[in-house]
Amino acid sequence: MDFLTFLEQKPLYYKEIDHERVHTAYRMLKPHIKRPKTVHIVGTNGKGSTGRMIAHLAWKSGQSVGHFSSPHILKFNERIWLNGEDASDEVLEEAHRRLFGILGKEMSDALSYFEYTTLLAFVVFEKCDLMVLEAGLGGEFDATNVCDKELSVITPIGIDHQAFLGDTIEEIAATKIRSIQKKALLAPQPYVEVVRVAQEIAEDIGAVLRQAQEARDKKVAKLAETKGWGDYLIDNASVALQALDILHIDYDVNDLKSLKLFGRFYALTENIRIDVGHNPLAAQAIEKALNEKVVLIYNSLDDKDYEGVLRTLKPKVKRVEIIPIHSQRATTLSEIEQALKKVDLEYSYFENKIDEDENYLVFGSFYVVEEFLKRFDVPK
Repeated sequence: MDFLTFLEQKPLYYKEIDHERVHTAYRMLKPHIKRPKTVHIVGTNGKGSTGRMIAHLAWKSGQSVGHFSSPHILKFNERIWLNGEDASDEVLEEAHRRLFGILGKEMSDALSYFEYTTLLAFVVFEKCDLMVLEAGLGGEFDATNVCDKELSVITPIGIDHQAFLGDTIEEIAATKIRSIQKKALLAPQPYVEVVRVAQEIAEDIGAVLRQAQEARDKKVAKLAETKGWGDYLIDNASVALQALDILHIDYDVNDLKSLKLFGRFYALTENIRIDVGHNPLAAQAIEKALNEKVVLIYNSLDDKDYEGVLRTLKPKVKRVEIIPIHSQRATTLSEIEQALKKVDLEYSYFENKIDEDENYLVFGSFYVVEEFLKRFDVPK
């Protein structure tokens, strides 16, 4: 069975997950592959952009680099980035054949979508000098946490995925940060509680915890202006540079000029920006980054604080256009409408029309961006 057919048979969501299963599978795989120097990225926001900046700069410096991230927007290949581009269908197919052969049918079938594709990335990246792994929604129990790592990077942590991670910021931070090993870099945090939790966990396990300096690199700030990056992307770049310093990997800041962060406050056209953010913390960063009022093309998954997101974005929103999305986790349209009425935002439904005289922000989830791109045919 080919890779994508095999993958499509796996459910994306599970009510309960056997956390030991992926560890058992990794023990089966480990003797057959080499593990490159590994960076593990955990947090709530900024994981994708921070991880890609680390991977891109290391690759540009002459290293062979793999970056595993999730979810994808249009095509699965986006999740497994190898030396400057998404892995080809052929590379994924070969890695699948090898992984399936090592694990066998029973274990391969038992693993979840995310577990299997995490191990697939290990196979694809085994000849790399550096492997950057982005955690899914957790840390401690995440499939990406099965292997050793030289460095953990903890991006900003906020309230999200409470059903899986806990109801308080301390609980959410603890389950993410308990994934660290010997060294960790803590990005500037919006909640002081996160810093305290990180310090306690690092002390408990004897890890070296460094807090990222908030001073911005002047070159990065200047470069960000030309790329139209918001402040939060400048902050993420600063953390990425400090991670590379800890790893003793040389880099040239100017190589960020050639970096495309598709889906991260990305200028699709002169008047359309797309962003896969989906929680109030992301909304705060975007609201700050916007220089003008926009038409917001929006929808949300049902476990998100969509009213909080809309309230946060409201100062920069002229009106909202709701775009229906295809996901079993999508919020009902009536609930989105109710939230918009509570926040007092004018709304209608997206009708596949873009006014050249308006500025647009497509925001709310990977599904929102995916649906918009399918409807509005704009090249990357």
